[in-house]
Amino acid sequence: QVQLVESGGGLVQAGGSLRLSCAASGRILSINAMGWYRQAPGKQRELVAAIPNGGSPNYADSVRGRFTISRDDARNTAYLQMGSLKPEDTAIYYCNADVTTHWGSRTYYWGQGTQVTVSS
Repeated sequence: QVQLVESGGGLVQAGGSLRLSCAASGRILSINAMGWYRQAPGKQRELVAAIPNGGSPNYADSVRGRFTISRDDARNTAYLQMGSLKPEDTAIYYCNADVTTHWGSRTYYWGQGTQVTVSS
């Protein structure tokens, strides 16, 4: 019904920047919120940043001031601009969207994940 496709991951040196994109497609009536999560090896998946429809974004303490989440509702796309990257930011980053479909259902969808590796 709904697909999320992430892009923009890769390998970067500490202190560098990356921008992740998450494009949603399918029978979307509205996207209530979009967010980015990450999961490092051996750790639980954690919220990095989220942005509700028409609301203010919120961030994990570990990334506040370094990462910026934004969304383009015309394109059903969310972005995560990551700066001052640290080795501890290394993880698989997943996009999440709270979607209301044309059938009236409301469901959370996940992307397939994109690897971000920060070298020291």
